[in-house]
Amino acid sequence: MTVQTRPATEVVRPGTPAWTALLDRIRPGASERERDRTAPHEVIGWLKEAGVGRLRIPVADGGAGLSLPQLFAALIDLAEADSNAAHILRTHYWFVEQHLQGSNDPAFRARLSLAVDDKLVGNGFSEQSKLPVGLYFETAFTPDPASADGGYRLNGTKFYSTGSIYSDYTQIWAAAPEGRIAGAVIPVDREGVSILDDWDGFGQRLTGTGTTQLDDVRVAADEIFDLGEPDGEPVPGYQGAFLQLYLQAVTAGILRSVRDDAVALVKRRARSYSHANAPQSPAADPQVLQVVGEISADAFAAEAIVLRAAEALQVAADSVVDGVPTAEAAEAAQLAAAHAKVAVDRFSYATAARLFDVGGTSATQAAYNLDRHWRNVRTISTHNPTFLKASAIGAHVVDGTAFPANAYF
Repeated sequence: MTVQTRPATEVVRPGTPAWTALLDRIRPGASERERDRTAPHEVIGWLKEAGVGRLRIPVADGGAGLSLPQLFAALIDLAEADSNAAHILRTHYWFVEQHLQGSNDPAFRARLSLAVDDKLVGNGFSEQSKLPVGLYFETAFTPDPASADGGYRLNGTKFYSTGSIYSDYTQIWAAAPEGRIAGAVIPVDREGVSILDDWDGFGQRLTGTGTTQLDDVRVAADEIFDLGEPDGEPVPGYQGAFLQLYLQAVTAGILRSVRDDAVALVKRRARSYSHANAPQSPAADPQVLQVVGEISADAFAAEAIVLRAAEALQVAADSVVDGVPTAEAAEAAQLAAAHAKVAVDRFSYATAARLFDVGGTSATQAAYNLDRHWRNVRTISTHNPTFLKASAIGAHVVDGTAFPANAYF
């Protein structure tokens, strides 16, 4: 693959002292930003300066050339420092992954050059409507009769626009003529595009997961690309698995942060209960230490599960020919990501809540903001319900039933 530009700066590579320094710069203000609802524009600026959006771009084109397991390991690092910052980049990395697999297409190479140039790409995929969740949209591309190049006008409202308020471009998916679905990557400052910071979820509060309003937005003919018909024959893919596993990586990072906060909490506690096993010091109490140890083990397990599943995604990526992985590799990637979600969701909420067993009532003070971990994990888990994942896995392993062919699985 050859893209059309080269970045001016080197990527800060995970595992290097520069990477550690970047995380150490981000981590200290994460809790306060979330508590005070201070949008992390500065943090995203630091990540762009570090070239973090290029982690999957090949080295020859100015990226870090990370494998998928290496990328997910880096995302866990970032989510431990600030889960909102990691989540904000989710659709950017999805954009990159899509376009890496279509690298034989000149239009895909041209769009990928945005990422090489350290531009971030957000999304406008989901909608809040009465249509089924999947590839069904009220937002629509319609032919523009005034366009000399066969362009379109785009109208509609998107929600769950994660990352878009921090991005330079947004990738919009919408209905197109003749019952098809199409996408376009457009600048966020184009006339008619309004991105609102109105996400009011109780967790992941700073991700910009709110409304994108599209009012008669001009879209040139060469900016649009076709996804096909919503009810057409599904093409093998691992993009849905990528999006799902990304969220489990964020959860794994949060559980690491729970572990870190549990350790800090035990160390700063000056007193315990008179009837405790070690009333003189919580740090000497074997029951408190047991809870901390179990939290640490859960954080380890979540990371191990994510990285094992990422290996299956890498196999799918390696199998791609002309933009399409083999059916077998795509299926294995989807199964691995589904397994990871069901497994991690079975303990992550409880692990985040056990932080209060370490600290007691004082740990619930708003100044510490320790409830953010449970809120964030629980919010992340609502993406693509766990019970639907588990039932799909069961049907697959018992009867060989194919997985749902949409990005919401």
